[in-house]
Amino acid sequence: MSKDFNRREFMGVAGLAATGLAIGLAGCGKNRTFELKPFLDQAPDGKELKAGLIGCGGRGTGAAINFLDAGPNLKIHALGDLFKDRVDGCKTKLKNEKNVEVADENCFTGFDAYEKVIDSGVDIIILATPPHFRPMQFAAAIDARKHVFMEKPVAVDPVGARSIMASSKKAEKLGLVVGTGTQRRHQRDYVTAFKQIYEGAIGEVVSANCYWNQSQLWYREPKKNLSEMENMIRDWVNWTWLSGDHIVEQHVHNIDVIHWFSEAKPVKAVGFGSRQRRVTGDQYDNFSVDFEYDNGMHMHSMSRQINGCANNVSEFIKGSKGYSNCQNKIWNDKGEVIWEYKYAKTDDEYWAANNLKVSPYVQEHIDLVTAIRNNKPYVEAEQTAISTMAAIMGRISAYTGKEVTWEEMMNSNIKLGPNEYLLGKVDVIKSVKVPGVE
Repeated sequence: MSKDFNRREFMGVAGLAATGLAIGLAGCGKNRTFELKPFLDQAPDGKELKAGLIGCGGRGTGAAINFLDAGPNLKIHALGDLFKDRVDGCKTKLKNEKNVEVADENCFTGFDAYEKVIDSGVDIIILATPPHFRPMQFAAAIDARKHVFMEKPVAVDPVGARSIMASSKKAEKLGLVVGTGTQRRHQRDYVTAFKQIYEGAIGEVVSANCYWNQSQLWYREPKKNLSEMENMIRDWVNWTWLSGDHIVEQHVHNIDVIHWFSEAKPVKAVGFGSRQRRVTGDQYDNFSVDFEYDNGMHMHSMSRQINGCANNVSEFIKGSKGYSNCQNKIWNDKGEVIWEYKYAKTDDEYWAANNLKVSPYVQEHIDLVTAIRNNKPYVEAEQTAISTMAAIMGRISAYTGKEVTWEEMMNSNIKLGPNEYLLGKVDVIKSVKVPGVE
């Protein structure tokens, strides 16, 4: 087993083993099997776990509510954000929707709010600030020996991605639990489909495609009464130094699914993109990237945020004897459906439309809390850092027009953003990248 169970196989299994869903591996190569524990609808009871939320915008507030929904004896103890109106909005929503009150003395604002939340007596840190700040805040949380849930992506540049990898290793050594926002790895249909692929339903994975094509995302026009820094952070999803561009901030989900199902890591990328109709910021609004992986396969990655165009958010893998959408169907090489996920009935308003019993946004917190209370190994940060680095590699290739290799990324000193954080002018390049001239 140890001889044949190689690094590629470990990469695919690691996410499930971390969540506690993997209960057994048997056989190797073509005859390997993968058993799953039953999915938990809520985490087991235990001593109260207090969480501190850092980043109180829409996703952060949503993550706090998902955490509260994950099981009994869970508490949001502290809130932190750069802006007071974000903290106040989060407090109001927690009170109105969950009847949860966070004491004023546990609410913090400013660039150092994250440090105060970490020091407020919490057990778990929920990180949902713009991705630029993730490596610094994750390192601080791990140094303080806190369990962490952090949203994806986990970085915007190579220096940040490597920092996450290093902090992840430290978390493992300290026995801490770390979850990330790659919720498809906790989505019941995706996980069950992975089991089928892992056991050889389509043979060897030979190629892949992934897509996140959608309409224009939100944006904020700059206001004259605000500093450049505040305007940028309130419009963070449109600035590369804050979000990584949408290939990193959003499309990382689909890239991560391909890494998971193929059990492979990219070695180089060649991509292109452009800015057609984006209103604010310095980013592109479309990317097309060819990734080559360490097992020789290629993946075409496509992402776009433009109104009035064809939309598609999905993944596709082709094997030596079939293919799959990675979610709920597998076909043989004749185009015949040979496996289909059987959905459960549910009364949940949103996920009823998808026939899933528990939202994966809640399931990832169920798995996190379960790992903490059962004292099980569970650290997702490194696998998400790998997928984030791949997306960064694709972005840099598109921006420059050059082939970019994984080795270059692992040795790159590229670090985006200003050297200091002040509510004034921001010392970053704000022009849109032009490929082939830099």
